Amino acid sequence: MNWTLEVVIVPVSDVDRAKTFYADGLGFAVDHDTVIGDDARIVQLTPPGSGCSIVIGKGAVPDMPPGSLKGLQLVVPDLERARAELVERGVEVSEIQVLGASPSPTPHPLDNVGFVFFTDPDGNAWAIQQISSRA
Repeated sequence: MNWTLEVVIVPVSDVDRAKTFYADGLGFAVDHDTVIGDDARIVQLTPPGSGCSIVIGKGAVPDMPPGSLKGLQLVVPDLERARAELVERGVEVSEIQVLGASPSPTPHPLDNVGFVFFTDPDGNAWAIQQISSRA
């Protein structure tokens, strides 16, 4: 049996601001923006190529303090290109950092160990790791 992670809820204080950041700043696709009532709204967004989406919203999502989610991680095959895209879109992202030594031989020196970091407008913390090929 496969167990797939399909949705992660990201706590935000301003749904419209967060939707703009994730859609325009990060290039996530807006899967749906559903108003359930006066006090409930759910927006689902998916990173390009991902099988897992994020949900932001109000009223119909668990009560978590905005900005309290840390350690979300995206994986890309080309970290330099991904970082350049984010900078071009106006996202404040760290310089590329090499963390440790690669656990196995790789075709690129950043594979497994190259990371950049950023936060959304509420302070939810993300990392992007380079993995260009898998065993």
